[in-house]
Amino acid sequence: MRVIVTRPEREARRWVIDLAAQGFQALALPLIQIGPVHNQTQLTTTRQQLASYAGVMFVSANAVDYFFASDTSLAAGLNASGHGRTRAWATGPGTAKALLRAGVAPERLDVPPSDAAQFDSEALWQVVAPQVRAADRVLIVRGADAIDGEELTAGGGRDWFAGKVAAAGAQVELVAAYQRQVPIFSADERALARQAARDGSVWLFSSAQAVRNLQAAWPEQSWVHGHALATHARIAAAARSAGFGVVLESRPTLPDVLAALKSSDELRCQGPSR
Repeated sequence: MRVIVTRPEREARRWVIDLAAQGFQALALPLIQIGPVHNQTQLTTTRQQLASYAGVMFVSANAVDYFFASDTSLAAGLNASGHGRTRAWATGPGTAKALLRAGVAPERLDVPPSDAAQFDSEALWQVVAPQVRAADRVLIVRGADAIDGEELTAGGGRDWFAGKVAAAGAQVELVAAYQRQVPIFSADERALARQAARDGSVWLFSSAQAVRNLQAAWPEQSWVHGHALATHARIAAAARSAGFGVVLESRPTLPDVLAALKSSDELRCQGPSR
């Protein structure tokens, strides 16, 4: 089975290596390009106020990496006693690992349990809701979509989380630590996408934005013969809306993705008799 990994380039390389080690033919076709936000003013100010937040929620490993931006003193400061209640909140294990790499102490970190049904804002809220008090300040660190040179913040589960925090009486603030853009695709990448739309390749989607970028880049392409594996129900819904004929769901961890891919392969090998 061939797997098309659509994560941003750095993450896609890691997934290609891991999938290849398990016997899959994996190819990277990043559908999101990640980079720093152009205007760093708000981000710089927010970093300086880190001690004033009761909780800082990071939506992804990219949010962690661009927020700390190799400045280990920020994480060290977060661990210091002077930060009082300030805690780092991660939506899943990949984000948690990024926080630990950045230097955040494990005792300052909250993340959904490893056996959670899904790793997302909803699962994180179940963990951190008891910590949120009226008049607290809570920061959400996320990405922004760049459209025609402007940085526009995206919604989704992050807005749901913000609504829950606000309903608890706390003050919610948002900051974009990185920027998402549609990549410029090479001729080879365009040929790969057209072929993978019809040859039974499995598209591995970890973001609804990646699905939307795929549609924008190939607006005339039919995906009715395409197979998609989505790592969240919202992403699966985006793939179905795009017209993918087969859409499977999985948690975003490597073991779960591998199990879903193997199950998909077994079903396809049984052919039309099923």
